[in-house]
Amino acid sequence: MADSETLVATQTSGMEEDTNGNEDQSMPEAQKPSEGSDSDSDSDTDSEDEAQAKAQIEALETGLYNNPADYDSHVQYIKMLRKQGDLEKLRQAREAMSSLFPLNPEMWREWAKDETTVSSGVEALSKVEKLYERGISEYLSVDLWCDYLNFVQEHDPSVRECSAAGISKTRNLFECAITAAGLHVAEGHRIWELYRDFEQAIYFTITETDSGAKEKQTQHIRRLYHRQLSIPLADLKSTHEAYTAWETDHGSTNDVNNVVSAYQKALEMLNDRAHLEEKISKKNADSEKLQEFMTYLKFEHSSGDPARIQVLYERAIAGFPISTDLWLDYTQYLDKTFKTARIVRDAYYRATRNCPWIGELWVRYLLSLERSRAPEEELSNVFEKSLLCTFSSFDEYLNIFLTRVDGLRRRLSASTAVEDGLDYAVLRDIFQRASDYLSSHLNNTFSLLGMHCYWARLELKFGKDLRAARGVWDSLLKISGSMLEAWQTYIAWEIEMGNINEARSLYKRCYSKRFPGTGSEDICHAWVRFERENGLLEDFDIAVQKVAPRLQELQLFRLQQESKNIGQDTHERENSSKRSAREKRKPTSNSIEEQAPAKRRKNAAQNLTTTIENDKRQAKQSTEANESAELDKNKAEPGSSQDIKDKSSKKSVPFDDQCTAFISNINLQACHLSVAFLCDCLSLNNL
Repeated sequence: MADSETLVATQTSGMEEDTNGNEDQSMPEAQKPSEGSDSDSDSDTDSEDEAQAKAQIEALETGLYNNPADYDSHVQYIKMLRKQGDLEKLRQAREAMSSLFPLNPEMWREWAKDETTVSSGVEALSKVEKLYERGISEYLSVDLWCDYLNFVQEHDPSVRECSAAGISKTRNLFECAITAAGLHVAEGHRIWELYRDFEQAIYFTITETDSGAKEKQTQHIRRLYHRQLSIPLADLKSTHEAYTAWETDHGSTNDVNNVVSAYQKALEMLNDRAHLEEKISKKNADSEKLQEFMTYLKFEHSSGDPARIQVLYERAIAGFPISTDLWLDYTQYLDKTFKTARIVRDAYYRATRNCPWIGELWVRYLLSLERSRAPEEELSNVFEKSLLCTFSSFDEYLNIFLTRVDGLRRRLSASTAVEDGLDYAVLRDIFQRASDYLSSHLNNTFSLLGMHCYWARLELKFGKDLRAARGVWDSLLKISGSMLEAWQTYIAWEIEMGNINEARSLYKRCYSKRFPGTGSEDICHAWVRFERENGLLEDFDIAVQKVAPRLQELQLFRLQQESKNIGQDTHERENSSKRSAREKRKPTSNSIEEQAPAKRRKNAAQNLTTTIENDKRQAKQSTEANESAELDKNKAEPGSSQDIKDKSSKKSVPFDDQCTAFISNINLQACHLSVAFLCDCLSLNNL
């Protein structure tokens, strides 16, 4: 609690100083008597804010207790505790989150700075250094590396005193930083500059009389310049200028010419990557930026420098830590390229922390541990941790179980099995756990069938127990007894071992079962074929006698199903034809019948009047057309006057009454009301 009180006191005193300074500058002396009321209101506001913050913290604690895997609640909880200055709770909250999730570089920086503020002494130095080590192992961050390097130089007494141990420790740390981030095109130069500054600080501590030590230290600095100038970094030109000036100060120009070739090559490499660096530095959408990283990685793959490719992968992962495709691609590259087991193992550890829901990452992790000959305890821990994750399919769980079984089988087959203390009981236990967990989800699947087949073979090979192996098959048949392939595989397994009688008994158990499709017929035919190839005449006769009625029964059932299907199809076709006929007979418009009676009569009268007028116009036009045709004909044939008279006597007389109706103008779809109305009109006209 002392540390907590110190942190609170420090923050409070700083806030009071800022507040007092602002009040003295902005508030005139005439208004100072009102300071008492203002302070009271401020204290009330502070107490309300404190109560609100306390309530928020309690709510976050309850939420995390119910759901410890809530990432956002962890982040918010840490922010609230840091604001309140409760250091002990803050440490516990950070440790709890770190045990479940990787912390981002900014959270590690805050944690290290908080511990540096409230701690002192050798123990505090070691504690903060461990925090930095944990932080740099999560993600690549030049800022975090720079904080770490500056912290060691400022707080480690051996480094401040430039002792041999301190210098060696710091140089080793700088070399680790160069390996991790020295090839970072955009920010790697910051670590190189810190490294040079450290070496130059050592140079100034050497006395002028010790010329040998000064020359040795000069060579240290020169080598750093040469190494940096051979790498394509963002400030390459300014570094070359600084190096030229440094060599001039030390009275040497030959070395500047020696580095020109490497410098020019690095400059060309930088120019080749400039447009790629520009694209990934833009504030685009995440999907676009990730695609730019993938394009950049493709370019680096074509260059073929593993160290540069690894750094670029780390940069991409720092920006997209939960991109499953990126982690899968990165770990696959490490498996193929790097032979250092620690690098590959650490990458898989981080991958499964960032994307624990990807079963393939856990499978590769287990294989990587096996390749590096990791101890059985570590393999077991990783396997058990993987089973606590949630995957998208049960096949992923099965794949992890089988990968673990594969590793144990290989170790049992090797001569080191006795040394490792392995026993087949461990392997049997994993099979049993897999069966218990997956059987209800993968029943009647080839995945479960394959696992039990594998299990039965290992029971026979390592357990030397035929009864246990058959027990595995029987347990599968209880789960997937309606699966034809399960019976076929079991029978084939017995035949492979020469157990003809056991295979025959299996045929007798399953020939009468109903399987999907033609499976029932297939198993009957398979039994007859089996007896033809392996059995006696009596066995063959028994099989035929058993199978024949079964096949007849199945054939009759098939015929019934086919006739039933045909009847259904015929019925459906008849219904379809009836519906089509009704559709054809259906009136095109029912608008007249849908109208009200009064409106229907009115519309019928209007329609009838319109029809009569149209008929009169048509008759008049027809008469005029006929007269015109007669005149034309008379002009063309002047000698046929008798024909003209005969034809004129037969000329139709147009009707000018109001009751004439032409049948061609009657709407055949007229309703009975329309006909009734027409009759009324005719009767009225006669009157």
